[in-house]
Amino acid sequence: MTRPPITSSTRIARRASGTAAAARNVPEETPVALSYAGTTHAVMMASPSDFEDFALGFSLTEGIIASAEEIDTVTVEDAGTGVDIQIRLKDTANTRFQARRRRLAGPVGCGLCGIESIDEAMRSARDVSDASLTLAADDVTRAVKLLSKQQPFHAETGAVHAAGFYIAGKGIVMAREDVGRHNALDKLAGALAKAGIDGGSGAVVVTSRVSVEMVQKAAAIGSPFVLAVSAPTALAIRTAETCGMTLVALVRGDEFDVFTHPERLDIGDARHVA
Repeated sequence: MTRPPITSSTRIARRASGTAAAARNVPEETPVALSYAGTTHAVMMASPSDFEDFALGFSLTEGIIASAEEIDTVTVEDAGTGVDIQIRLKDTANTRFQARRRRLAGPVGCGLCGIESIDEAMRSARDVSDASLTLAADDVTRAVKLLSKQQPFHAETGAVHAAGFYIAGKGIVMAREDVGRHNALDKLAGALAKAGIDGGSGAVVVTSRVSVEMVQKAAAIGSPFVLAVSAPTALAIRTAETCGMTLVALVRGDEFDVFTHPERLDIGDARHVA
């Protein structure tokens, strides 16, 4: 099925030169249900694009599957006001998923990607401390600059997040966009898995702030780096420190802040700065 991720809207534009009616491209935002064995597990507000990447990436980063091979089929259905992604798991994965659902508390509406338990929301991130990848300071700034060139939806609308995967010497090898920052990262995870790209070979680059879920999802991909344009939360920093991830944020031009595990970055000796 096809739904355009961008549409045109009429607005009144006030400028220094005057006021006039004009059209502007804006991103679509659509309810997307992720259903397993006919039962809806989560409903996300997302861009109507890259549905199969979304299904695979969400399933991986939420720990529903351990590998892409555990998915049998993905069917995208138009549900009128939204989209229903029907995901059928293979027998072993389906049995494990059903057992997981039974362990969780009843629906409590915690608002974290459909997760029905606070304990599940606060799950430990995958340990990436053994990753051997290192980067130079130039890699950090280059990664963010290159990602900005792979955001066609954002270029048209100015209102879409992006997640990319940077490999030193190759640049951004994969990127996905979505109105939701978590969704963009899930779609990236799915695209990387489909392409067979090792998550430990590069850095996850995001245009948003870094919440704990972003660290958990990047760790699920296997990357030891998150490079972000905006700031992290305190819980994201603690989680990155614990799981061995290098968290770099507030990347602006040639400047950035390293919050955890700076030993993976060649940035020179630290000194006091205001």
